[in-house]
Amino acid sequence: MKAHLIEIGLHKEHSFSIKKIDQHHFESPFHFHDLCEMNYVVESFGKTIVGDNISNFSSGDLVLMSSNLPHIWYNDPSYFKEENLASAKAIVTYFNPDFLIGLTNDSQYNLQIKSLLEKAKRGIRFFGETRRNAINKLNDIVDKKGLEKVIHFLDIVNLFLDSKEYECLASIGYRHSFNEKDTERMNNVYQYLIKNFTDPISLSQIASVANLTPPAFCNFFKKRTQKSFSEFLNELRVGHACKLLQNQELTIADVCFQSGYQNMTNFNNFFKKITKKTPTQYRKECSVLL
Repeated sequence: MKAHLIEIGLHKEHSFSIKKIDQHHFESPFHFHDLCEMNYVVESFGKTIVGDNISNFSSGDLVLMSSNLPHIWYNDPSYFKEENLASAKAIVTYFNPDFLIGLTNDSQYNLQIKSLLEKAKRGIRFFGETRRNAINKLNDIVDKKGLEKVIHFLDIVNLFLDSKEYECLASIGYRHSFNEKDTERMNNVYQYLIKNFTDPISLSQIASVANLTPPAFCNFFKKRTQKSFSEFLNELRVGHACKLLQNQELTIADVCFQSGYQNMTNFNNFFKKITKKTPTQYRKECSVLL
């Protein structure tokens, strides 16, 4: 599966397009394109990489991304074990940013739009009432036609303009430096890591996936992701541990070993370094929220 700069097929004169996805699993590679994208996961779970951010996604996830922001939604290995239940559904909207900027001469509106698109360069995940209202409109929009579809789309954008219910994903100042060859190589690396992060992974193993020597791979990975391979792998494992800790039936030792750590000391150290909390503190906070 080759990753590259994807041509969406939305012509300049068109405002936006909407695609419904209903398949066994998400299969788009790590990629980027010259359109903004709004990705609503109707049903599925796994890991998403947006720029230099890696996090869990599940049903109801709603993310807005600006143009040329590399991303991938990839299902967890455990997802493929549920053969009879596995289903990946999403509603994806692509739009030309110039369409929103050129709608009106209202200076206040244009400032808000430009601010939204600037934040979307890092990827924006919405939650709370904003997400619920946007999802309701997205579920309706696929059956609308003509001007009614445009109005629904603009209603969703309007929800985002004043919302405080969001988090930016990629690091402040993140700018990708990928070309097509880089993206294909990173796609192979990311897919290998997401499939195998619960097992020991040596530097020589992952370097061979990228067809590079270990020193060359370290330089390549750090330049493209702004973090070392070990930092990225630990973020991936700790992110998975955060998800597992919400399951009260698992002991913290279970979570440690199911997340790819070989001993509790390393697990506790990396978990606290990344989340600023111990696993026990994190679990307690989750139980209150749930």
